[in-house]
Amino acid sequence: MVDANRHGGDGGAPTRADDTDHPGLAATAARLRGRTAAGLRDRLRRVRGIGGLAVQAGLAAALSWLVVHEVLHISQPVFAPISAVSTLAASVGQRLRRTVELIIGVAVGVLIGDLLLQVIGTGWWQLALIVVLAVVVALFLGGSAAVVIQAGATAVLIATLSPSVRDLEIPRFVDALVGGVVALLVTAVLLPLNPLRVLNRAARPALDLLSAQLDATAGALARHDAAPARAAMVELRQNKDELKALVEATQGAREASTLSPVHWHERHGPVGRYAQAAEPIDRAMRNTGTLIRRSVSLIEDGEPIPEPMSRAVTDLAEAVRLLKRQFAAGDEPKRAREQALRAVCAAGDAYREGVGFSGAVVVAQVRTTVSDLLVATGLTQELANRVVRRAFGELTPPAGARG
Repeated sequence: MVDANRHGGDGGAPTRADDTDHPGLAATAARLRGRTAAGLRDRLRRVRGIGGLAVQAGLAAALSWLVVHEVLHISQPVFAPISAVSTLAASVGQRLRRTVELIIGVAVGVLIGDLLLQVIGTGWWQLALIVVLAVVVALFLGGSAAVVIQAGATAVLIATLSPSVRDLEIPRFVDALVGGVVALLVTAVLLPLNPLRVLNRAARPALDLLSAQLDATAGALARHDAAPARAAMVELRQNKDELKALVEATQGAREASTLSPVHWHERHGPVGRYAQAAEPIDRAMRNTGTLIRRSVSLIEDGEPIPEPMSRAVTDLAEAVRLLKRQFAAGDEPKRAREQALRAVCAAGDAYREGVGFSGAVVVAQVRTTVSDLLVATGLTQELANRVVRRAFGELTPPAGARG
């Protein structure tokens, strides 16, 4: 008997299989397209983010070469451009430190290499001894990995090139000094970073992640469904990259507003407030993790969930969004403070309606997270705690309250 689904009614050629015969294949193709598009967008964002760094590196390399070759008349100014690019390759916020480390490392390598060459001569075992001593001295002086690398590399150059290139020591040191200084000049004066833009770019992912997971938890509490809160807990745990980027950006913003005359006026204004917010935001994310874990527990344990509890978490998410917007605009985050205190008021209402063990922890974590956010807006810890206590209200639930 002919299968009517596979052949035409007149016994002719088989018809084309319906697309629904392979739903898994279509879904896989859709996922692959989505991942490819997301990966491409991520790469384009990265290129846009570091495009300025590429221009800075090119300009610093060219200027350092010109200074050493045309002004100081060093015939082979190879190390000056290398030093400039090495300084700019450091994380934003570490460039001044990298320049100092570069100079110290080169000085140690030159000193050890030159002294030992005068005593023991050249050769393979002399090279090994010079490098070992240069690294040991750099470590003894408390040098970082960058200092140790520069000391060892310079010692190698001195030990291998000094026999054929006369007076290498001073040019090498001058190259390192000029390269580092030119790199700082480029970043501070010629092509300075906008510290507020650096902070916005880094803080946005962290604050978006925090507000999104708080929203998911508020929905879970409102619907008594632990699944969204459980997923939010997993998402929030994967925040190391966002926090690392934020910490590095605060260092970069401080450095840019300190070195660049164009941004000196911002050190104690928006950039200063923003840069000081990294640590309390980190604490807020950790306390939110506890809040979400206990939300999962209270839902799974069937504890009472007063309506104001989910409202408190929703208000907390909105406070985070307002904080992001007001920081980005360079405004003092007064509205974010007011919104955060609404979350505390709602948490106090939920507590007084009656909560169980995990519910009490959620309420306490709302208070603690709000305190962190208030510190991020510029309040002192003492003032933030006092304002939170006042907004929360009475600590004793009324008689007959649930839980």
